[in-house]
Amino acid sequence: MRIATTIFLTDETIRPDRLARELEQRGFAGLYLPEHTHIPASRDTPAPMGEPLPREYGRTLDPFIALGQAAAVTERLALGTGITLVAQHDPVDLAKQIATLDFLSGGRFTLGVGYGWNVEEAADHGVEWSTRRELTRDRMALMRALWADEPTAYKGKYGSVRASLAHPKPVNGAPRILLGGAAGPKLFGQIAEYADGWLPIGGRGLTETVPMLRQAWADAGRADEPVVVPYAVVPSPGKLAHYRELGLREVVLQLPPAGEAEVLRTLDDFAQYL
Repeated sequence: MRIATTIFLTDETIRPDRLARELEQRGFAGLYLPEHTHIPASRDTPAPMGEPLPREYGRTLDPFIALGQAAAVTERLALGTGITLVAQHDPVDLAKQIATLDFLSGGRFTLGVGYGWNVEEAADHGVEWSTRRELTRDRMALMRALWADEPTAYKGKYGSVRASLAHPKPVNGAPRILLGGAAGPKLFGQIAEYADGWLPIGGRGLTETVPMLRQAWADAGRADEPVVVPYAVVPSPGKLAHYRELGLREVVLQLPPAGEAEVLRTLDDFAQYL
């Protein structure tokens, strides 16, 4: 099983280049970073992890710039977002960022896609909350048009792009795409439609939900099986053994949003799982 990590990198934590070097040298498989452009100081949306909202949520580094720095100082470390709030981006710009990072890293990028929880944050980006899932689907299709080998036009409900020259391309035509969200028929149908797999936060309840996803995948006529990557996991030997029994091949462990000394101590502890 590949053991990757995630962390809220901020202006107060270990730096991405320093962390990336340590991860690769120690044998960890990857680094995934979350995204919040900002957290409105006044909001009615309750934080899903409970109040008060942890300090790091309003201080996150831009994940693409931070991952670019990580890519520059490593050769094998997988890089990913967990997650990108696709609805909050201009899809033409985002397609270019993703393609550039994947190209420069030699195909090491995974795009984790999420719908978000913060209504006020999304509203500042002009996102209508009730349509954010449909908007995300539309923007993913537009980006795939820009990643296509030949100039390809796309016209959707929320956006369009002319057949265009758009290079560089992601190394394998498109990065691996994992969709985050709570288990259920709606999410699993969307994964089977336009993603490569699922990023379940915390990794609970997978005994019941992984077979449901695999069935939705098969019902959609997809070959092989969907990738399932438990995300932001607090590890234990029994938990990781259970994931292996379910046929999962990668897990993402949660690092503390802390300075270098504390993060490196945590990596020393996590080394037992490598």
